Amino acid sequence: MNSPDACVATGRFERRAFQDVSFTAKADLPSAVAVSRNIERKFNLIDLSPVPTVSIIMSMRDSAATLNSAIRSIIWQTLTDWELVLIDDGSRDDSPARAAAFGDPRILIIRHEESKGLACRLNEAVRLARGELIARMDADDICYPERLAVQVGVLQADPGIDVLASKALVFRRQGEIVGVMPVPATHDEIVVQPYRGFMFPHPTWCGRAAWFRRYQYDERLWITQDQELLLRAVGSSRFAAVNKILLGYRKEHLDLAKSLRGRMIYSAAIWRHARRSGAYVRAVTDIALHLTKFAAEVAAVGLGAEEWLLKQKLNSSLTPEEVEQWHMVWSETSRASENRHQDASGAL
Repeated sequence: MNSPDACVATGRFERRAFQDVSFTAKADLPSAVAVSRNIERKFNLIDLSPVPTVSIIMSMRDSAATLNSAIRSIIWQTLTDWELVLIDDGSRDDSPARAAAFGDPRILIIRHEESKGLACRLNEAVRLARGELIARMDADDICYPERLAVQVGVLQADPGIDVLASKALVFRRQGEIVGVMPVPATHDEIVVQPYRGFMFPHPTWCGRAAWFRRYQYDERLWITQDQELLLRAVGSSRFAAVNKILLGYRKEHLDLAKSLRGRMIYSAAIWRHARRSGAYVRAVTDIALHLTKFAAEVAAVGLGAEEWLLKQKLNSSLTPEEVEQWHMVWSETSRASENRHQDASGAL
């Protein structure tokens, strides 16, 4: 395959009579993702599978170390009416094989030989998603078992909400708790100071598929895609959040280079927005604030206070019930992942 965007589609037919049939095909996109449909048309297979309520979109690259736990936490959901659209962004490890080993017909895996970045792959996943709702998640995070049920319930009860987020527990290494990402509950609180950034954790998003298709990620950006998208969409969108921890977010350390790139990219987005809105004074003030915050991060790392700075950005107060729930979530997903890895090793 000579195309730079050659990919491999791996999946299973979701027709009830053909669920034991799997396929793997290598082709140019969108040919690869249409393989099952072409075969179904050829043999006049009737589509009896319902459209899922929610599509989870995920991009991965060399995620073998964490992917099993992430997928296991999705399979563990109390709401079972979902599909996972998993885009492999040119992995060099066995991440795609690990995902395929679950053998779940609700998981669609699209493999690419070339890396094009998170924004590109998320837009691709949005195009492939069949659900009326779309949920975001990263390949190194862990969903709480009630996440989809809670967020889907809120969105179905309030059709005016475009995107819904939640609080996220920040962890590292072997499940050690760092703190909690706080999130304002109402739209007005979420958007009160857009140039300073949105406290709206990206991996916790769940929203209308129509919104994701209308406001696509900017594929020129390799980081801070979510903040730029929110700034672009804020004038005609309604956001909300669940005041509950529904996701475990992995954060091993403070990456200064990534922080600087992110703040510079978002500052450029602020300036573009200010040119349209005329809010130049506020833009200059908040861009200066972003640079000041980066200087503080550099100083903290230089003084060995990285841990202190990270916890300053988070809410470190968890109830005993929240701590116990996380330990249960971590124990279940990590144990299941270890068992699956041992089974796969034994099969080899």
